[in-house]
Amino acid sequence: MTGRALVTGGAGFIGSHVAELYLDRGYDVTVLDDFSSGPRAQVPTGAHLIEADVRSTEAATLVRDARFDVISHLAAQIDVRKSVRDPIFDAAVNAGGTLNLLEAVRASGHATRFVFSSTGGAIYGDYITPPSAEDFEKNPESPYGISKLSAELYLAHYARLHGLDTVSLRYSNVYGPRQDPHGEAGVVAIFCGRVLDGAPLTVYGDGSQTRDYVFVRDVARANLAAAAAPLPDPGPLDARAFNIGTGVETSVNTLAETLFASAHARSRIDYAPHRPGEQQRSAVRIDRAASVLGWIPQTSIADGLRDTYAWFAARRSSQPL
Repeated sequence: MTGRALVTGGAGFIGSHVAELYLDRGYDVTVLDDFSSGPRAQVPTGAHLIEADVRSTEAATLVRDARFDVISHLAAQIDVRKSVRDPIFDAAVNAGGTLNLLEAVRASGHATRFVFSSTGGAIYGDYITPPSAEDFEKNPESPYGISKLSAELYLAHYARLHGLDTVSLRYSNVYGPRQDPHGEAGVVAIFCGRVLDGAPLTVYGDGSQTRDYVFVRDVARANLAAAAAPLPDPGPLDARAFNIGTGVETSVNTLAETLFASAHARSRIDYAPHRPGEQQRSAVRIDRAASVLGWIPQTSIADGLRDTYAWFAARRSSQPL
């Protein structure tokens, strides 16, 4: 299937990879971005560009009038720490912005597949033993997780009440080329920069906390699969939700050691106090994505870190002195 695709946040770390893949597969792609985080240079060549906030009237009008076949909604406030400091802004962007687009899809009357980028780490919390399945209890530890869960509840509501074609992709911790140092998964970008600088890495807590690190190009493939796959009928919250990760827990200490091996360089590790709102363990089960979407991750953590570090090193060498 191809058609007209909208990628919100398409200048961002994940969104730019998603937009590129849609273009590669023959979609007519529009990128919506306010450039609050992603740089304009990351909008892929060949995509139409609309500069607007997802909460705006301009964004709603675009969605209502353009009648896209698929929307990959990646525009978001992604920093867990910022969500703790400013939960009102976090909710306005992540829940309010999503609701603005859903209302516009409903007003359009078009059969748009709405693919929402959610979180497979922050949404489940620390009261269950990972790996988390989609139907596990949700107890977010941060306002970020709460706002993403709220948006998912709106998606399920709009699917049941208004017949919208919605799907949620619950990402674990995404990393890869173009990553910026915001959010929990930004640790990979931060670590790459510190190793390149020959500076120490800062690890919060004792480094035993785990995450499920998934490579960004695998996440782009998940969006492509979700854009066209036959889905079950709308129902409860988790009926059309899919974890997108690897199912493997990797500690921060192991992440650092694997990066050192990939970079053929080492840095000192400095330990700092644990940060409030941070989960201790996180990983997701991906059986449902495999069986329904036909998606499985293809990139190991070692290969992904090698490619990510090489990208940061190449960018550093191309910057003027």
